[in-house]
Amino acid sequence: MMTAARESPSVSCADAAVSTASRASGCDICSWIFLRLLGGVYLIAFASFGVQAMGLIGSRGILPVADFLAGARTYIGSAAWREIPTLFWLNSSDGAIRAVWILGMCLAAVQLFGGNWRAVRIGLFVLYLSLTSAGQDFMGYQWDGLLLESGFLAIFLGSSMTVVWLFRWLTFRLMFMSGAVKLLSHDASWRAFSALPVHYQTQPLPTPVAWYFYRLPEWFQRASVGFVFFVELLVPILVFAPRWIRSRAAFLIVLLQLLIAVTGNYAFFNLLTVALCVLLLDDTWLTRTLPPKSMAWLMRMCSRPPRWPGVRQVEAFLTIFILWTSCFQMARAFFGFHWTPSDAVLRFVAPFSVVNGYGLFAVMTTTRPEIIVEGSNDGEHWSAYDFRYKPEDLRRAPPWVAPHQPRLDWQMWFAALGDYQSEPWIVHFLARLLEGSPDVLGLLRENPFPNGPPRFVRAQMYEYRFSTPEERRATGDWWQRDFKGEYIPALSLRAPQ
Repeated sequence: MMTAARESPSVSCADAAVSTASRASGCDICSWIFLRLLGGVYLIAFASFGVQAMGLIGSRGILPVADFLAGARTYIGSAAWREIPTLFWLNSSDGAIRAVWILGMCLAAVQLFGGNWRAVRIGLFVLYLSLTSAGQDFMGYQWDGLLLESGFLAIFLGSSMTVVWLFRWLTFRLMFMSGAVKLLSHDASWRAFSALPVHYQTQPLPTPVAWYFYRLPEWFQRASVGFVFFVELLVPILVFAPRWIRSRAAFLIVLLQLLIAVTGNYAFFNLLTVALCVLLLDDTWLTRTLPPKSMAWLMRMCSRPPRWPGVRQVEAFLTIFILWTSCFQMARAFFGFHWTPSDAVLRFVAPFSVVNGYGLFAVMTTTRPEIIVEGSNDGEHWSAYDFRYKPEDLRRAPPWVAPHQPRLDWQMWFAALGDYQSEPWIVHFLARLLEGSPDVLGLLRENPFPNGPPRFVRAQMYEYRFSTPEERRATGDWWQRDFKGEYIPALSLRAPQ
C-alpha cells in the first residue's frame, strides 16, 4: 500500500499531462516554450543595442537618426515613411531612442516571464523594426532580420499548427540557404573542404577557443567542413519528416550552433536558432521525454491565446504570402529567376524584414586586415584608440562577448575589407573623435586623450594572424601583425584638407 501511495502522484501527473495534451493542439507546449525563449532573445537584443544606441545613432553619435531621416525625407519624399518603417518619424530625439529600447526590454521581459498576449508580440516586432530601420549600417545583420521574421510569425503563433509549419519552413530556409550559398559562391576553400581554419582566424570576433581549433589537424578540419555541409544541406530536409526524425534533426542543428558559439561571437544568432529548433518538436515528444512532473508543470503554465474572428482566413493569407515570397526569393538566389509580380512583392516587403534571405560566410576572407585608429596633437606622435573587443593588443586574448554584439567593433571588421569611400560611416566616426563626443568615446575601451580631443586622427591598416604555439610560448602574444599601409590619412577639424 505504501508503494502504491508513493507512485500515485507520479502516475496522476503523467495522466494529467497526457489528458491535457490530448485536448490541445500538437505544439501548444512547444509554442509556449518558444515564445518564452523568443522573449529572452528580444530582451538581449534590445539591451545590447540600447547600451550602444547613443554612440551609434544618438544626436552626438556616429550616424544620428534625426539626420538620417531628414535626408531620407529630402531624397525619397513621401515614400520615406514606407521605405524606412520606424517610430522615430514621430520623434527622433535621444529621449525617444531611449524610450524605444527600454520599452522593448520591458515588453520582452513580460513575454519571457509568461505573458501570452498578442499585443506584446506586436509591440516587440514594431519596436525592434523601428531600431533596425533607424540603425543604418549598424543594424543590417542577418540575425536582426531573423529576429524580425521570427517575431512577425510569432504574432500568429498559438492558433493552429499552420504557423508552426511556417516556422519549420523558416528553419529549413535558414539552414539550407546557409549551406547552399557556400556552394553557389564557388568559393575555393569551401569546395576544397579547407574553409574552417581560415574562418577561425579571420571571422569578425573569434573566441579564445578559435585559436586552439585553428591548430587542430587537417583531417579534423576537413571532417568539420563535411559536418557543416551535412547539417546545412541535408538535415534541413528532415524538418518536414515524422516526429522521431525531426527530433534528431533538431539535435544536429543545435549541436552545430553550439560549435559555432564556442569558436565565434555571433550575438544572439545561435540562441535564436536553437529556439527555432523547439518548434521542430511537438507535445507528444515532450510527453514521452520529460519527467511527468515537469510535463504537468508545463501544461499548467501553458495557455493558448484567444482565437480572433477570421483566424483561418488570416492564416491562409499568411501561408500563401510567406510561401510565395520565400520561394521566389530562393529561386532568385539559385537560378537568377526574376518575374515582375514577384519582384514587386519582394521590393514592397523588404523594408519590413518579414521574409529574408539567409546565408553566412558564402565566401571566406583569407586574410585578416585590421584598422587601427590613432590620434595626435602634433602630427608626429600618435596614440591608438583601444576598442573593446576587436583584435588590437597582441597580448589580449580573443574575448567572450556573445550574446552581446559590439556593433562598432563588428563594423570595423567590414570596413577593413574595403576602403573608406565604400564605408563612409567611418569618416563620421573619426569626426566624432575629433569632437570628443562622449557617447562615441563610450563605445571604446580606452580614450588616449582624456584631457581633450586630439587635433588629428588617422586610420592605419595592419594584417593580423594567430600566433604560432612557439610564438605564444615565447612572447605571450595571441596575435602577430604586419603593417600594410594607410587606410585614412590624417584628418583635422582645423585643417579641412
